[in-house]
Amino acid sequence: MARFPKGYVKPTDSCDSCLAWGNFSGRLCPTCYMFGRGHDAAACTGCHRVQPLKWKYCRLCWCQARLSAKAVVGQPTDETDVRDRLAAVRHHQLFFVGMHYRRRATPAARPRGGRRGAPPKPPPAPAWRPDPSWRQLPLFTQILRDYSRLALADADLASPWLAWAKYLAHRLAEARGWGRNIRFAVNRGLALVLTGYVEGDFIRHTEIFAPLRALDLPVGHTVTVLDEMGIFEDDSEPSFERWLAERLEGLAPGIRSEAERWTRVLRDGGPRSLPRREGTVWLYLNRVRPALLEWSNPYDHLREVTRDDVLAYIKTLHGRQRHDQLIALRSLFTWAKRNGLIFRNPTSRIKVGQYEYAVLQPLVPEQVDRSVAAATTPATRLILALAAVHAARVAQIATLTLDDLDIGNRRLTIAGRVRPLDDLTLKLLLDWLEHRRHRWPNTANPPPTDQQPDRHEDQPRQ
Repeated sequence: MARFPKGYVKPTDSCDSCLAWGNFSGRLCPTCYMFGRGHDAAACTGCHRVQPLKWKYCRLCWCQARLSAKAVVGQPTDETDVRDRLAAVRHHQLFFVGMHYRRRATPAARPRGGRRGAPPKPPPAPAWRPDPSWRQLPLFTQILRDYSRLALADADLASPWLAWAKYLAHRLAEARGWGRNIRFAVNRGLALVLTGYVEGDFIRHTEIFAPLRALDLPVGHTVTVLDEMGIFEDDSEPSFERWLAERLEGLAPGIRSEAERWTRVLRDGGPRSLPRREGTVWLYLNRVRPALLEWSNPYDHLREVTRDDVLAYIKTLHGRQRHDQLIALRSLFTWAKRNGLIFRNPTSRIKVGQYEYAVLQPLVPEQVDRSVAAATTPATRLILALAAVHAARVAQIATLTLDDLDIGNRRLTIAGRVRPLDDLTLKLLLDWLEHRRHRWPNTANPPPTDQQPDRHEDQPRQ
């Protein structure tokens, strides 16, 4: 494959398929490229060229037939009229790339929530929990319902429970910024699961998960509305339990039980230890698992593992892998020694070693110029300013909230430290907030309000 030199720009050329003239990369224009991916190549009935065909005609013949039909009718025509004129094509009018899809005028702004020119759909009428009055108690309460046999066409749209659910869904959508497609899908899911519902029943997660997924309906948003109604019961198995059972597979029974207890203490905490983040728990168990699998062949419990076993195992590791696995093993055996599961810690007095980080090097001017040129959106420009001016790390930028911004007093809080807001960062922040207001006008996270600066900086706030 030929390689073009850096900075090479392909000159204006004609497409090999439709012969259109324009600027594009490759041999084909974008439309012909997509046309060829969906049709097989053969000899065209009209022009006799070997090209991808649709109804035995290439795209160039289709464009000429569409142009002839439009000249006769005077307006855009459908595919049936164009197809009838394919056999009458005797010549081809050349054109520029994209001429057949140009818009004559700027279209009118599409109103939110409906088709162009149609009024938006009104919100649902306020509704409340239906009055239960008298009801027949169910004879069996533990029988699971089969929602897969219920079709959307059989849904009870006149149910008062559905009216209440739609009203709650509308309020949640306004508060959390759900889009139009999500609202429509949630209403369909509620109509499915609330058909035949009576007071006192509970809708379980295991009952509705598979039917809603089969219809490509959002399970999480539907569950949020059902939980708001107080009729949802979460009987799903947590993902942590499935992951833990998979990671402990293959270990000896004694080692498995001790490793499971240690993992749960890491996640939930204990009398003398704080709970860790779930990502840290995953890393620790994944790092000690290879060693536990190796020791599960000759041993049944952690107390049988000796110092020589640990030294022999870490000799096979190097660099960062040795450092991380030894730290995880020390955490496991320290917890086991503290709880009386082992007599002696086999990892004691084994030096982990200090990990040598690379020396930070300053950026050269060419790298700075490339970074500035790549920042073309308000978000990327703001991120670049936070990293370059305020030395904010990736995690600190990702966890910034609107409460950390004080526009009136020109202050910015990063990682708990209040910093003065310079002119460049302030301008980029205001540009991002303005872009945010136009891009997501219905977001549930409101923008910060401008505050007046304090008259005396040394005077504490009231």
